[in-house]
Amino acid sequence: WEFNGSFYQPSAFLMMGIPGLEALHQWISIPFCALYLIALLGNCMILFIIKTTQSLHEPMYYFLSMLAVTDLGLVLCTLPTTLGIFWFNIRRIGFDACLTQMYFIHILSFIESSVLLAMAFDRFIAISHPLRHPSILTKTTVMKIGLVIVFRGMVSLLPIPFLLKRLTYCRKTELSHSFCFHPDIMNLACADIKVNVFYGMIILLSTVGMDFIFIVLSYILIIKTVIGLATKEECLKALNTCVSHICAVLVFFVPMIGLSMIHRFGKNVPPLVNTLVAYTYLIIPPALNPIIYSIKSSHIREALLRALRRK
Repeated sequence: WEFNGSFYQPSAFLMMGIPGLEALHQWISIPFCALYLIALLGNCMILFIIKTTQSLHEPMYYFLSMLAVTDLGLVLCTLPTTLGIFWFNIRRIGFDACLTQMYFIHILSFIESSVLLAMAFDRFIAISHPLRHPSILTKTTVMKIGLVIVFRGMVSLLPIPFLLKRLTYCRKTELSHSFCFHPDIMNLACADIKVNVFYGMIILLSTVGMDFIFIVLSYILIIKTVIGLATKEECLKALNTCVSHICAVLVFFVPMIGLSMIHRFGKNVPPLVNTLVAYTYLIIPPALNPIIYSIKSSHIREALLRALRRK
């Protein structure tokens, strides 16, 4: 498609809150504020406990720190625009600001996916080779893995903003969410978006898709190893160390896959469903991850209780 044969790029986009419930936005902001507060305080608490507790300076908790930092980044990316709409009805966001927000949201999502894969690898090594685990995943190795994860996310997504800037856009500038999302922006274009669709799909499958496949393979190997253990108590103890990670994987991947499918194939899905899945994808995991790990990790619970007693 072409728009009068000329190039047109909007100066700003208009974001949307929850369709059909605009009159209730201030009331709806209450649970959103609670979730954002839980995510901010919970992840900061995880980082503080791991930093100040010497016994938690292990690969598992280093990766958990990376997950907490990533979750904080996701919260800080979406909080200003989401609460801006709910509280003050500020819907306008500049074109370049929108692309910047979109870039960081996608980078942080890809980083979180990779960190969850690294955590699955850590659990596999810890269960399969418990004696060699400290020598395989040293502090230096964990740092290198973290740098590779960040570098992969930044480089793989770097072309996306430029692919969007080259497009000609229609006069319609209303986004489907209270944040900027690549398929959402792309669908407002009046130009051929095949390159954007193809590149976005390839990057999604080669990063998040591969991460998910390797996580599943890691757990298949973990189960095979656990089955070979001598007693039932040893099996349960080994699997118990994976429960919190499995919950974090499900909380992250299920809504992410759902949102991707809706944007690509769900043309007849009601806008409200689309919006709720998007909020679930970006707000629920950062809020739930600290709760999951605080409940399931006795080391974090004990460190938290010690910190509270000191205060």
